[in-house]
Amino acid sequence: MKEPITKNQWIRGVIAGVCAVVILLGLEAIGNGLHSATAPSVDANIVGEYQPGTYAASANGFGGPVEVTLTVGENGGITDAAITGASETPDVGGAAIPDLSAQLLSAQSAEIDGVSGATFTTNAVKEAAAAALAEASGIELLSGPKAEEGNLFIPGYYDGVSMGFGGDVTVTVKVSENSIDFIDIEGDHETENIGSFAVSMLGDRILAAQTPNIDALTGATVTSGAILRALKQALTEAGADLSAFPDAKQPEIASADKEEKTLEADIVIIGAGGAGMTAAIHAVEAGKDVILLEKMPYAGGNTTKATGGMNAAETHYQAEQNIEDTVSQFIEDTINGGHGLNNRDLVTIMAQKSAEGIEWLDSINAPLPKVSFSGGATNARIHSPEDGSGVGAYLVTAFLKKMDELGVNVMYDTKATELIKTDGAITGVKAEDKTTKYDISAKAVILTTGGFGCNEDMIVKYKPELKGTVKTGSPGATGDGIVMAEEIGAALVDIEQIQLHPTVEQSTSMLITEGVRGDGAILVNQSGKRFINELLTRDVVSAGELEQEGQYAYIIFDQKLRDGLKAIEKYVSIGITTQADTIEELAEKLNIDPATLSETLKNWNQYVADKNDPDFGRDTGMEEDLSTPPYYAIKVAPGIHHTMGGVKIDTDAEVIDTKNAVIPGLFAAGEVTGGVHGGNRIGGTAVTDIVVFGTIASDSAVKYCDN
Repeated sequence: MKEPITKNQWIRGVIAGVCAVVILLGLEAIGNGLHSATAPSVDANIVGEYQPGTYAASANGFGGPVEVTLTVGENGGITDAAITGASETPDVGGAAIPDLSAQLLSAQSAEIDGVSGATFTTNAVKEAAAAALAEASGIELLSGPKAEEGNLFIPGYYDGVSMGFGGDVTVTVKVSENSIDFIDIEGDHETENIGSFAVSMLGDRILAAQTPNIDALTGATVTSGAILRALKQALTEAGADLSAFPDAKQPEIASADKEEKTLEADIVIIGAGGAGMTAAIHAVEAGKDVILLEKMPYAGGNTTKATGGMNAAETHYQAEQNIEDTVSQFIEDTINGGHGLNNRDLVTIMAQKSAEGIEWLDSINAPLPKVSFSGGATNARIHSPEDGSGVGAYLVTAFLKKMDELGVNVMYDTKATELIKTDGAITGVKAEDKTTKYDISAKAVILTTGGFGCNEDMIVKYKPELKGTVKTGSPGATGDGIVMAEEIGAALVDIEQIQLHPTVEQSTSMLITEGVRGDGAILVNQSGKRFINELLTRDVVSAGELEQEGQYAYIIFDQKLRDGLKAIEKYVSIGITTQADTIEELAEKLNIDPATLSETLKNWNQYVADKNDPDFGRDTGMEEDLSTPPYYAIKVAPGIHHTMGGVKIDTDAEVIDTKNAVIPGLFAAGEVTGGVHGGNRIGGTAVTDIVVFGTIASDSAVKYCDN
């Protein structure tokens, strides 16, 4: 005899049916503010199949819960659909809410088309609407399993599955009568060192809290939401009443009410991105007592977002591959790319020490042997992992492993709030976590807090024309270190220089690595024609895209290129690529004239064979043509990727004040600084910056402590 379905199973079945045709197009960036909509009420006499009344349900969108409230009139039709989403992106999910309300009314069901580019908000609305309509349907649902009175669960193992960023996230729990005893979370397709942190960290938090009602991991909201949804499914199957669980979300404690603690260290490093981790490793190896502060619950910062590689000249990898390059050419490419605004002394020392940086990465088991071209480079210079993986996540993993070996003291979820200045010198840091205020004395402080690419207010302050532009950076990149340094008299350099990256998939804020173009991809407009040398500097290519119809382009590549660049697998897994067996079929899917795109590709392949691009003069990234089906396209447009300006430093990474004097005890490295990249950063040089100047800042701080 067939087992009766439970209410939970029925609702999930409804939701699954509704969402089966939805292809995951991407993510929305985290936004703030309240987004709500009440669709125009329809004729109250509309006839439908639901029981009159008001029904509400919620589901997780991108930034948090999305609530749908449906009003059913006396004749059974949906007469009003109100949607509220407090954390959906203003220009993406938030903007989609009015349309989604109207679609619910028009469809008179949860089976709506949704809004392209606002996939997570769309799915949340569908899921919540389906749950609300299940309640309003009048169908008598069979009750599911229930734990015995006085118990929370029916003992046993239970599974739940939910869609994360790159694919399904599975949660397995073992429960006894009144406790969650074991939890296993699998999410192999979640972004390394972003979503993967949620996969590895939330299990312990759930076991400690004994409830599914915990905070999502900041910066990994989508993966966190998938984990918690899957957990709730599993616990429901275990006979739990979800309403019986406490809310474990921690209330904010006012700063004045927090406990106060005093700490000491030789060196305090603020920010556990690539530069901060590099500095910490060197300082601990030099025998110093180090505290590394990180305001996020995990390390990595903007380094995790880096996808291309590390620029370096005269390396042993170049020599082994018979690639001719010079430090002097690296210097000139960097300054030319930066429109001459760069500090030549900083660029020179970075280029001179770049090969040493590659060798240091070799020494910590993070080799970058693959060498190719990046935009603005005369020679093949950008070094990346052997399999073409994104360089950032690869290096963060290696840095974390090395820090674990050395026992580096990292204080996560702890935000630095003030630099302590005594008699003109920096002597410590003030910081706070959720419960405690810290006064940390130190002989030296290193700022490695990153840029401000995710701080809309600072972006608008320094470059108002970029208001509302899609951002690719880590949510922690909010300029804290720049603000703290300025407060104690540090000078700022090139602060208005904010870079657009030309290949950003807009619905997900996913940056498409420069390695795709460096390995041979081309850009075409909606007419199917190339419009620029794809490997010019990022600002030039971005400007070229903005001149095209719709201010976007398509990046076109083939299967052979995909096979050689592992980073592409993430783009495929999250559903932002369009694929076809022939270039003509690809054109049709993109609504481009097939003959035009076919002619463009035919010409390009001939240019590669001739090693001559008569249209736009491209002479790099032409080792392989695009002739191996299937073919792929990703729709891209410019997005904010890097802030070139920041704190002024000298070649010893010492911070300089507004009177052009060194601020004793304060050092800085990475995107928090200005002067290295000038008016435009060459792709691949940010990693050089963090490795070289992270090392220099550490060495200088160690010497300062010793003196």
